[in-house]
Amino acid sequence: MVEPEIRELLLKAALLNAIKHGGKAKLGPVLGGFFSERPDLRPLAKQLIPIAREVVEEVNKMDLPEQKALLEEKWPGALEAEEHEEAEEREKELPSLPNVEKYERVVTRFAPNPDCVLHLGSARALVLSHDYARMYKGLFYLRFEDTDPRTKSARLEFYDAILEDLEWLGCRPDKVFIQEGIHLHLL
Repeated sequence: MVEPEIRELLLKAALLNAIKHGGKAKLGPVLGGFFSERPDLRPLAKQLIPIAREVVEEVNKMDLPEQKALLEEKWPGALEAEEHEEAEEREKELPSLPNVEKYERVVTRFAPNPDCVLHLGSARALVLSHDYARMYKGLFYLRFEDTDPRTKSARLEFYDAILEDLEWLGCRPDKVFIQEGIHLHLL
């Protein structure tokens, strides 16, 4: 038998999820919300899934006003707390680019010299360039710059390593260029 406290926490998670998504809760996020409050119960996940499914079905039978009323009755302020957390998350988003409205399209690029693997600083620049392009529905280019072979000689394996790193970071470029000296090639 399940403790009433566990069922209540599942109900709270299901109501919050349903309200956030127009009245329809989903099992995965409900379990995620539940386990974020009670990580100590993760080992019991298999036993809790059927109960969570039952609670989600109950919540989904209610209309949105009923869901909100029940949440407010049982956990006053829970919705405001959730909205506050979401607002804090939005504050962590990238700040707007200055004067962006002056341009037809935002195009960013990451331009490594393929003479070594990426390091934390270059990964940061890469992610920012990618995310700004996506934020404005623009383009993100990868431009390998092998412009001075006397000081930094490119190595073939680093082209592939950098492309793998971009893939791993979830930063797929719209186009890839290779600049060798004064020549520019499109991959």
